[in-house]
Amino acid sequence: MMEKTQEKGLSSAEARRRLLQDGENLISKRRRGSALAVFVGQFRDVMVMILLAATAVSALLGEIYEAIAVAVIVLLNAMLGFFQQWRCEKTLEMLAKLSAPTAKVIRDGKAVEVDASQVVTGDILIISAGDCVAADAVILKQSALKCDESMLTGESVPVQKNACQSELAAKDGEKVFMGTHAVAGSCEACVFATGMNTKMGEIAGLLENIEEQQTPLQQRLDQIGRTIGIGCLAICAAVAAVGIWRGEKPLDMLITGISLAVAAVPEGLPAIVTVSLALAVRRILHRNALIKRLHAVETLGCTTVICSDKTGTLTQNRMTVLKTATLFNEYCDGKRISPKDPAAQLLYSCAAFCSDAKAVRKPSGPLMFGKNGGKEYIGDPTEAAMLKAAVDAGVSADSFYRKGELPFDSERKRMTVWGICRDGAERVFMKGAPEVVLGCCESIMTESGVLPLDPQHKEKVIKKNEQFAGEALRVIGFAYKEKGEDPEKKLIFLGIMGLFDPPRPEAFEAVKKCRRAGIRTVMITGDHAVTALAVAKKLGIVGERGNVVTGRQLDAMNDRQLCDICQKADVFARVTPVHKLRIVRALKQNGEITAMTGDGVNDAPAVKEADIGVSMGESGTDVTREASDMILLDDNFATIVAAVEEGRVIYQNIRRFLRYLLSCNAGEVFTMFGGMLMGMPVILTPIQLLLVNLVTDGLPAIALGLEPADKNVMRRPPRDPEESVFAGGLLGKIVFRGLLIGLTTLGIFSAFYADGCSIAEARTAALLTLTVTQLFHVFECRNENGGLFSINPFSNPFLLAAAAVSAAAVMAAVYSTAASRIFMTVPLTAIQTAKALAASAAVPIISSVISAMEKK
Repeated sequence: MMEKTQEKGLSSAEARRRLLQDGENLISKRRRGSALAVFVGQFRDVMVMILLAATAVSALLGEIYEAIAVAVIVLLNAMLGFFQQWRCEKTLEMLAKLSAPTAKVIRDGKAVEVDASQVVTGDILIISAGDCVAADAVILKQSALKCDESMLTGESVPVQKNACQSELAAKDGEKVFMGTHAVAGSCEACVFATGMNTKMGEIAGLLENIEEQQTPLQQRLDQIGRTIGIGCLAICAAVAAVGIWRGEKPLDMLITGISLAVAAVPEGLPAIVTVSLALAVRRILHRNALIKRLHAVETLGCTTVICSDKTGTLTQNRMTVLKTATLFNEYCDGKRISPKDPAAQLLYSCAAFCSDAKAVRKPSGPLMFGKNGGKEYIGDPTEAAMLKAAVDAGVSADSFYRKGELPFDSERKRMTVWGICRDGAERVFMKGAPEVVLGCCESIMTESGVLPLDPQHKEKVIKKNEQFAGEALRVIGFAYKEKGEDPEKKLIFLGIMGLFDPPRPEAFEAVKKCRRAGIRTVMITGDHAVTALAVAKKLGIVGERGNVVTGRQLDAMNDRQLCDICQKADVFARVTPVHKLRIVRALKQNGEITAMTGDGVNDAPAVKEADIGVSMGESGTDVTREASDMILLDDNFATIVAAVEEGRVIYQNIRRFLRYLLSCNAGEVFTMFGGMLMGMPVILTPIQLLLVNLVTDGLPAIALGLEPADKNVMRRPPRDPEESVFAGGLLGKIVFRGLLIGLTTLGIFSAFYADGCSIAEARTAALLTLTVTQLFHVFECRNENGGLFSINPFSNPFLLAAAAVSAAAVMAAVYSTAASRIFMTVPLTAIQTAKALAASAAVPIISSVISAMEKK
């Protein structure tokens, strides 16, 4: 049962007590595995379990050193896998905290914003259009409140809400429910249920057993890994069979075959992809964008069209009133109003009264616009700018008591309020798009009084509107009347205001970068067509001959016509959220990969429909953030472009370490199988194969995932999302390079063995050659189309460090007395070492020289 709460809300102390008593306002979620569970999970791979079984058999047969060494290497592999997965889990947890919802509540008599998990029963929620409801609550008072409860009821039509008449018998229509969204109006509501006690909590159990789905890229790579694995297992079985047929010990050949399988199958590839995507998410976060879903990083690299709102994204969202015009007078910002112009006086009053912005004496957070006599103006940037202009003109916002309102929304394009003015008269004030406001008027205010609104007056207003819009000003119209029956009919038109919102300095360069990258920038705005076109020209989105498509024109088009228009038009003005949704669908039907920005509640369908939905972190609503794949923490268009760049970089890096891992694994298979076919002794022992696998497949592959962007990454057209990861001849490069690695290793082994060296020396030289040639190859993989001489060796310090650690590990295995006993190696002489290193470097150096000569 709901407890009564005073208007000042709960005290902070009482809220803390209730939080301790009832727990956090959270829906239980499937718990992530503990650190121990994640670590144990590293041993569930079939290949690893087979290897451990073979190790146990070796120990039982007395091969203690080898068994211990294999067990240690398997343990190190497990620790590396654990580190990768655990870091990814922690990254995702951090991102979840950053995107956690908030709620506005009254505490200690003040409106404050708290984490939604901290809401308790008895809290007074303050809910506005666009907010996500934090808990189940009874409505105490409301203004034109409508809620989208489709997630609970399945009904897509918003539900009209009313204030409750009886707290003990409140109906559903007098309540708001956790997880639903306010789509219009506002309210104050008292919380009566939180967490699992809410309606949302009742259905939470249905989500408990839903497993997370792999991303499309992970599925593709996993399938590739399985396919390659089956092939490798067949080759490994053949290796074991050939060895047994030649008279080798069956157990030795079994262990060799299994070890080769573990070395050859890229079972860690999906995990490395996930880690790389998570690290990319962290990099994008540092560039002020929060990626909510990992797959969005992959899709970002394919983006062909970015549909962006104008205000606050392409512009700074720092509105300033530059010009005000009545029928016969025009005022620049700061110019005194003519006392003979009653329309101007009423216009500024309308700007102050028909607004939810506030003037305060102390700084009140990030939304502060201008100062006047120690005052700060907070709220919607447009309304804050208009209030400042009105105060500068001598209007007091306190001289009006609002009794009711019809709030602004993107469909109506106007806001209407009514109440009592200081002189005791009850009046109606309206602001909105000039053409919409004109449509509600039958009269116009002039210096000589109120006159009927005739066609000549309308034409004059429209021309002034277009003049302001052509100067890249956002234009607002104003009207008023004495209180009557219908507040939105028979009003008196007062005039217009032109507000300037300067383009973001970085947006111009971002648009230019998009053009070079083959990405179209499309501006979609609710502003006047002339204003939108003027800003688009300033930013370079269109040229001097660019045109604009309006919402009215869109209404007259069928879907086929819209698809045709979307291939050419780059500016859409006076659009509604319904238009946005149609535009996204048309672009997708044209085969475009589309990113769409949105902030308002009604933008959510278009954001959800887009391949990459982008919401605003500063000005966006909860419902839009929930529907999006990416949140702009600074509402900046340049941030979208930065995220697209990171998306391209991560895909390049995935191709890099895919090329590296598969080339190296193929080289190991070619080495072992080629040696068997040539009648040589077993080239490498199982423990040596595992060592190669440990030092080359782990750290270097991860370091390739941290490769910085090359200078041409945003100078190429977007890739096809259906494109194979092996496109561009990558598979051929993998097979060819793997063959060269194998031949190089076999060449050194046979050369040493033919020179009369012991089998241990030949194997040690082969181990050194195989490992070092793979470490050379990791640097080749940094550039798909060039050799070692085409890269800056110091631009990826992580790769240098990883290669140094791997090289040190294999050198220790060769030259350390203790390690040589474990890995069955012998120290090589300086000449022998030089031969092995020269052979390792020969192929990449020769290849790089040829590549450099071809470029000349």
